[in-house]
Amino acid sequence: MKTTIQHNNKSYNIDLSKPIDISLPIQNNEQNPIAWYLDQPEINPVVMGDFVGSVASGKSSTNFNNILFNPHGHGTHTECLGHITKNFYSINQTLKTFFFTAELISIEPELIDDDLVITKNQIEKTLNGSNPEALIIRTLPNSTEKKHKNYSNTNPAYLSEEATVFIREIGIEHLLIDLPSVDKEVDEGKLVSHKAFWNVKNVNEVNADARFNCTITELVFIDSEIADGLYILNLQIASFENDASPSKPVIYKVEYV
Repeated sequence: MKTTIQHNNKSYNIDLSKPIDISLPIQNNEQNPIAWYLDQPEINPVVMGDFVGSVASGKSSTNFNNILFNPHGHGTHTECLGHITKNFYSINQTLKTFFFTAELISIEPELIDDDLVITKNQIEKTLNGSNPEALIIRTLPNSTEKKHKNYSNTNPAYLSEEATVFIREIGIEHLLIDLPSVDKEVDEGKLVSHKAFWNVKNVNEVNADARFNCTITELVFIDSEIADGLYILNLQIASFENDASPSKPVIYKVEYV
């Protein structure tokens, strides 16, 4: 199933039968990725008296599970600026369109003062003048361990504030990364890259020019066989009235004819 998308006076040919899912699922086993010192998510049958919500138990005609998870620490998730503000803002209210041009780039973070940091120079050089609506960053080396890693207390790589300001200034509205955060794991609550991306100058009283329509998606995973380049992104979320939601970003390679 092929289609042509007309957008900003350009045409993009994509094959809808060849989606590339770059999300990590939530599962209740040791294969689930974890961040922020959380335990594993839980997916268990509802138990009420003699009722057990599991067909396998022989006590129910349906599977009827409760799910306990945290969107920020248990898999791919998309967040809005409400993640860092005093007032409540919902990803379900701020993300209103779902298809975007996206550039996938691969970067090996630089070692700076014992931290692995993605710098402005790396972003600028790799983009090479490209100006997509969404930016997808794959960090190198791209081990499949990312699918199952416990990131807590590991000081993962992160974006420098200068890099994030650059991303904002060139107009990128949706930032996706295969790390648990765009910021340093322990940063005394400064959250400089979150604030820089959303242009939030005061978390207690959000400035009018903050970027309410922009999103950050963390803990994606892009297989190494997927080439860098231009894609069409379909950014799917669950309808949670929360600052963040589990999400399923799907990309489609742009075909040139």
